[in-house]
Amino acid sequence: MIKLAPSLLAADFAMLGEQLNAVESAGAGYLHLDVMDGRFVPNISIGPPVIESLRKVSGLVFDAHLMIMEPERYVDAFAAAGADIICFHIEAAADPCGLIKKIRGLGKKPAAAINPETSAERLLPFLSGLDMVLVMSVSPGFGGQPFMPPALEKARLLRGHIKRNNYICDVEMDGGITLSNLPDVLASGVNIVVAGTDIFRAPDISARVTEYLKYF
Repeated sequence: MIKLAPSLLAADFAMLGEQLNAVESAGAGYLHLDVMDGRFVPNISIGPPVIESLRKVSGLVFDAHLMIMEPERYVDAFAAAGADIICFHIEAAADPCGLIKKIRGLGKKPAAAINPETSAERLLPFLSGLDMVLVMSVSPGFGGQPFMPPALEKARLLRGHIKRNNYICDVEMDGGITLSNLPDVLASGVNIVVAGTDIFRAPDISARVTEYLKYF
């Protein structure tokens, strides 16, 4: 099943509650939460207190994307805050298997992400234990970047491996996705679509979500 995950990073934080309600009411199933630590990526964004506050007012699936160093130190806090999916970067994890086990032990869905310069093959040994893989189609850390087409081949490779091995694992893509490249993204095997700027900066957020869902 294909799901839309609007990215909170692109929202107007002065209107966060209103915009969150707009995407949820329009039918988005997920909320993508970009967590940045100023180390793994240059920027700093939100942490567990913001997620905990949003959890009180939203029924969306919270997809926490941890763009942070030493993710194993923080997964407990994000689980307690209300994240449903906890996604770490394979480049930042000292022990991916142990981290996957820890996330699942917290009752959450483990996911792993790769940066544009990282090969999809890095994820293959862990697919059997993951609920989702995330292919970055921009360099992480900043919103509004142009889409990088090589991400499509990575998604195709991962989807093919998942299908051949009968794994149950979603493929997510994040970065530069718009209505114009959405068909190519979906054709690559992606079934969780992250879109930030194209949704939250639209004149009518609810209408833009509806436009995306027409493709699903």
